[in-house]
Amino acid sequence: MRLGGPAMTTPTQPGLSRVPAVQSRIRLDTSLRRWFARNLGLWRSRRTYFFTEDDAVLRVDMNLRIEVHRELVDGDEGYRFTWWAEGHQPFFDTKPDYRPEGTMEAWLCGHQLRRSCGYLAGAPTVSQIRQIDEHTMAFQSHYDDWEVLEQIRLVDQDRYRSRSIHTWRHGSLELVEHHHEIRLEPAGEPIG
Repeated sequence: MRLGGPAMTTPTQPGLSRVPAVQSRIRLDTSLRRWFARNLGLWRSRRTYFFTEDDAVLRVDMNLRIEVHRELVDGDEGYRFTWWAEGHQPFFDTKPDYRPEGTMEAWLCGHQLRRSCGYLAGAPTVSQIRQIDEHTMAFQSHYDDWEVLEQIRLVDQDRYRSRSIHTWRHGSLELVEHHHEIRLEPAGEPIG
């Protein structure tokens, strides 16, 4: 979170002018950064998609790698999310708008996650983050005609993740997803 306005001043001695204090970035996202660090590594993601329009229930097996950048960008922690399908998945034949592989960069800025591409669109998006408890975060995003609510919970000493995602378009629920994720590898070295 960036603070706006003029720099604060502090009195030195009576009768002397005020000296501008050094302005610094206040870190309000310590618990969020700690939670994101618990998610780093390689995950196997078993996903079930419920499409309300045609009552289709589809499953897909994916891999997801979450990495942290070594350097901060404008004071914000940066992450890279890389995903790919496990072998040929018929899901992508049925739903060609979904990508079987890709990469997204994201930056944690206060209680927002700025993403290089949206969940269902290629344009950059911003998600509002709400901490539910020490293990669970909720992400709310709005872009184009979509509203997405995602909840991620770390389970059993961070060996598992449970994700539920609800997606509305024009106010109507169109998609519900449940992801059960198993950690395959711990966090690697930060990326450059």
